[in-house]
Amino acid sequence: MNVQSVREIALALPGVTEAPHFDYGSFRVRGRIFVTVPPDGRHLHVFVDEQERLLALAMYPEAIEPLHWGKQVPGVRIDLARIEAAAVAHLVRAAWRNKAPRRLAAAAGMGGPAG
Repeated sequence: MNVQSVREIALALPGVTEAPHFDYGSFRVRGRIFVTVPPDGRHLHVFVDEQERLLALAMYPEAIEPLHWGKQVPGVRIDLARIEAAAVAHLVRAAWRNKAPRRLAAAAGMGGPAG
């Protein structure tokens, strides 16, 4: 899995734009960040809800770790070289669903935001 593949997955989702976020790349839905790409290009920060985070950590402990932001854990940090593409695609879509407006998610047939 590489950043270009992640870009294709993210930009295929409705309402998504790509923009810089300090020295990171980011994918946003209606201005809300759901994925960031650190400058190393080998990792991905995906902002999923607690349920998705815990499931991902249990299923892929060699490739995923909690993403800490101060005292909060808003998602997961993914090692792209150590995980299958289907898992990354699932997490990117879950993060999009978590940040997308309800109407946009419903129109896309992906339900409302998680949590």
